[in-house]
Amino acid sequence: MAQRELSIVLSGFGGQGLLFAGKVIAQAGLLEERYVSWLPSYGPEMRGGTASCSVVLSDDPVGSPLVTTPNVLIAMNQPSVDKFIDTVSEGGLVLVDSSMVQDMPARDGVTICEVPATKLADENGFKTLANIILTGKLFAETEFCDKQTLLDAVAKCVPPKKQELLEPNLKALELGMQQ
Repeated sequence: MAQRELSIVLSGFGGQGLLFAGKVIAQAGLLEERYVSWLPSYGPEMRGGTASCSVVLSDDPVGSPLVTTPNVLIAMNQPSVDKFIDTVSEGGLVLVDSSMVQDMPARDGVTICEVPATKLADENGFKTLANIILTGKLFAETEFCDKQTLLDAVAKCVPPKKQELLEPNLKALELGMQQ
């Protein structure tokens, strides 16, 4: 895909870290001094309910932070695939956590990458980092920023009081880049 103008929807269950992944992507854009928007959306409950966020990375001012026709969808569960698959623009990219999505519908005109992110996270001791594995895959597919910028964005988004999580996040990111 190698595209730098991205309108992304990240979606899944609350607690899967989608808002954090969106923040990392947005932070990478900020570090490269691009125009960025990050808009979270929660279902009725945060953890276990639905959560999604829209991220726009652009070289031009962002007209609206709401992404209704994404050119990238990151879906971490079946309801997210069902809800958003038909909204992805022609030529777009769909990244799916195949550990959590059993019924991937056919969709012409988009590239679909199925990554068993939750399974990979469990097998590698990153229980809660399937979101970052998919962020690594997004980077591998689009190169939306410089690699060092992405590593710096992860470091900036991991809070100082949780620095022990930085190394696992960086390893999960690399794992995703290899998928």
